[in-house]
Amino acid sequence: MECLKVALISIHIANIPEDLQERLKKKNVDLVIHNCKDEEELIRYASDAQLVWINSGSHILSEEVLEKLPNCVGIIRTGSGTDNVPVKAATRLGIIVVNTPYILAEFVSDHAIGLLLAAARKISSHDRAIRRGLFWNIGEDRPTLHMREKTLGIVGFGNIGKVLAQKVKIWKMKTLVHDPFITAADMEKEGVQAAALDNLLSNSDFVSLHCPLLETTHHLIGERELQIMKSTAILINTSRGPVVDELALTRALSEGWIGGAGIDVFEQEPPEPNNPLFQLDNVVMTPHTASHCNQFWIEGWEASAEAIADIAKGKWPRSVVNRRQVQPRLNLSD
Repeated sequence: MECLKVALISIHIANIPEDLQERLKKKNVDLVIHNCKDEEELIRYASDAQLVWINSGSHILSEEVLEKLPNCVGIIRTGSGTDNVPVKAATRLGIIVVNTPYILAEFVSDHAIGLLLAAARKISSHDRAIRRGLFWNIGEDRPTLHMREKTLGIVGFGNIGKVLAQKVKIWKMKTLVHDPFITAADMEKEGVQAAALDNLLSNSDFVSLHCPLLETTHHLIGERELQIMKSTAILINTSRGPVVDELALTRALSEGWIGGAGIDVFEQEPPEPNNPLFQLDNVVMTPHTASHCNQFWIEGWEASAEAIADIAKGKWPRSVVNRRQVQPRLNLSD
């Protein structure tokens, strides 16, 4: 393959490895870097690129823009979620969509456990109480849940869900899993039990969401699902905000349908300052930072560069979300 031009058009962080362009150049890749602020800039800098690289949650790569990139054969999305990529349009145009979900599992599963503990043990509300001068006199706001031998429900059993299931074994938890793309036999090999969504929700003490945002998972957890859950249950969301109906969640937390929540993602990001969730003590929140740590940034750049190098050599990258559906514009081998 002749020299592959790659346009890095959306950058979440500024600390791009200093030697990135030089290392890719040695692999027959010409990398152009420009943090595009709108579609017009994207078209200008990526119009002749074979690969478009997104290293952020930007939504500037629309179906209309993709139609104006005639040389594009692939999209690289650092991270897991591809809800900011027009996957259907890319597939129709013969463009592969590559992501790097395998770099997230350790970091996001750690964060999910952190949110679970913070919500269940009321760590955040007690921290605020101490700052207000309260210590022993916290009233009835005491932790009532513990982890040992409880039931954890995991919705979405990809890389993150699997690692989470392994980590909670220390608490001897029963783990229920709902994932329509994983067989019950494969789940059993991982030491977890397959469950229909309603069964998982009604029987779990903790529910952790790790599914991608798709048409079928938008508002997967709504008013009906929240009412099925135990009144003491804790909901954890480190996937995507719109997987949960936020208005229904606010009502569920306010009216005691569930015991609490730990959320890293919101339907609107950043959320409005008057978001009613901010007024509730039984929810712990973080600003979409579940994967954030120095090692994640390092592995993110490396995994993306490896995928690009594979394509430059005519190989299928490690993770292609539309591999089964796409008829690629370029020839790739295993």
